[in-house]
Amino acid sequence: MNDLVPAEPRIDRPALERIIQRAAELQTKDREIGEGLSDAELMHLGEEVGILPHHLRQALSEERSRELVAADRGIVTQFVGPRRVAAQRAIPGTASKTDAALREWMSEGELLQVKRRYPDHTTWERKEGAFASIKRSFGAGGRKYVLASAAEVLTKVVETDETHCHVQLVADLANKRNGYMIGSSILVGGGAATTGIALALGVIVPVALVPIVLSAPIATVVARSHRKEIEKFQVALEQILDRLEHGDIEIKQKLIGPDVAGVGRIAQEIRKNLGI
Repeated sequence: MNDLVPAEPRIDRPALERIIQRAAELQTKDREIGEGLSDAELMHLGEEVGILPHHLRQALSEERSRELVAADRGIVTQFVGPRRVAAQRAIPGTASKTDAALREWMSEGELLQVKRRYPDHTTWERKEGAFASIKRSFGAGGRKYVLASAAEVLTKVVETDETHCHVQLVADLANKRNGYMIGSSILVGGGAATTGIALALGVIVPVALVPIVLSAPIATVVARSHRKEIEKFQVALEQILDRLEHGDIEIKQKLIGPDVAGVGRIAQEIRKNLGI
């Protein structure tokens, strides 16, 4: 008789995700949320609906990262490309250890210095000085120091549980994008000016229009070259997350003070790169 009982249908993963999402929507819909929830209220709500705290903390961090990048919209972004590039990942290890490794890499591996420290994140800028300039010039360690040319880099480490954290990296490329936009504008402006002068001198219209007709597609190519920069920075950010994930960043103990680190470190770097 049991063989005649139809087997209970299985729910595949896409359907399961939709069901859980919809159930969560129905659960929260019955609550008075008002204009929003605080982090603590969100964690309490997640506990009530059975969402593990570390999953909720990671989802919250990812959502805030998405909002930061999504805010970069408009005609310029559609035409040239976004101003910000972001990467994020769940990293095994404590937040304190991961943050220390990240700071070590930003300082030594990317030649950046702290710009501002905020309660929940840190911003970095290009490190200045003779030693940093020499390392960038020689490409010390075979690195390109891509992030050093960004306007600003943001790092954020959020603890999700005792053994994992969520790392968010954002590179602000406003300086890069503006440079391509200025170059593109100069080309279009130059073409238009040349056409205007030609028309004023009585040059026949088809010939006079040649400069502006040619400058427009060239300017478009120049402006869209920013997308190649985006790809380069995206790879650089993902490589940092790779190093964090695999524990490839060694936290060095700084045994010498800034007074000793001047000329001696510069001379040592020059000898190393020259193979002396």
